[in-house]
Amino acid sequence: MPATTALRRALAVTAVLPLLALAACGYGSQAKDTGTAQVASGARTDGLDAVRIGYFGNLTHGTALVGAEKGFFQKELKGTEAKYAVFNAGPSAIEALNSGSLDVAFLGPSPAVNGYTKADGKNLRIVGGAASGGVKLVVNPDKVTSLEDVEGKRIATPQLGNTQDVAFLNWAAEQGWKVDPQSGKGDVTVVRSDNKVTPDAFRSGSVDGAWVPEPTASRLVAQGGKVLLDESSLWPDGKFVITNIAVRQEFLDEHPKAVEAVLRASVASNRWINAHPEKAKEAANARLAADTGKPLPADVLDPAWKSITFLDDPLAATLRTQAGHAVEAGLLEQPDLKGIYDLSLLRKVLRAAGRPAVDDAGLGVARPGSHTLPRR
Repeated sequence: MPATTALRRALAVTAVLPLLALAACGYGSQAKDTGTAQVASGARTDGLDAVRIGYFGNLTHGTALVGAEKGFFQKELKGTEAKYAVFNAGPSAIEALNSGSLDVAFLGPSPAVNGYTKADGKNLRIVGGAASGGVKLVVNPDKVTSLEDVEGKRIATPQLGNTQDVAFLNWAAEQGWKVDPQSGKGDVTVVRSDNKVTPDAFRSGSVDGAWVPEPTASRLVAQGGKVLLDESSLWPDGKFVITNIAVRQEFLDEHPKAVEAVLRASVASNRWINAHPEKAKEAANARLAADTGKPLPADVLDPAWKSITFLDDPLAATLRTQAGHAVEAGLLEQPDLKGIYDLSLLRKVLRAAGRPAVDDAGLGVARPGSHTLPRR
């Protein structure tokens, strides 16, 4: 069996292996139920007792962290409880959406694309954006002093086929280097390493650098690493999607008012983050401390937060480009992404707030203004 065929079958088995961006969200398979915020007064939204919102304990999910910590979601949901669950990996979040135990999830583009294509476009929609950036190539300055020096070195990425893995393979190919995408062996060696253990691997010298998201990148810098390349420099206007807001399709169809409330809260959270960056950083770290039991130290938190842009635009064109890189690397069959976005409610929220409209790059639902895509 050809290597690429074997790999594609393996990826199909792990249906929601992050293929484009979820390393920014860490790893694991369990969700931590963080309970609810105090329910605000008022009628229940769409008659619901609760809306279940999932996110990851990482700064790239700052919209959710701040929204939960400052009560933006609960305020917009009124008499409906905002219930939160913290996930460690894309597969578990997709499973929760598919099983109906989660309504809304802050996700990287990888699990969204993988989950959408695996379910033949029937399980989720991306309804909004949340963040861009926060990914860097950090190296040991004693071993790597220039981009050319990366050749022949051992570079860590978070997981086979995840966004940072694909991004590094694409960048390496642009340098003219050949790397087998499955084994990671070639002109440069790709070491797939969990973000949680990469700092130890870097410290021990078993890897010479890492293409990783925040706050892992800043953790490496704090222990002597040097930022050799910020991935944002490779994208037009320095922006590429790192976190989206995805919704279970059935929930979107049946409870659009609840989804609209969540989107109003996310827009309010991003507006507050950008208006009060220092306070927002403190709020995000406070939520991380509550969720994980440990806040980030200042020498990690400060540079990591600065490298992330929080925005409402899902940057749909960059998701399509990222998917294309995965296809070129031989890690993904050509996906049909038409219908993965339904930005109608986000556009409504943005219009009411006097904010610019957003584009779905031609990947929106088939019927403008509708929430459902005809079953295939």
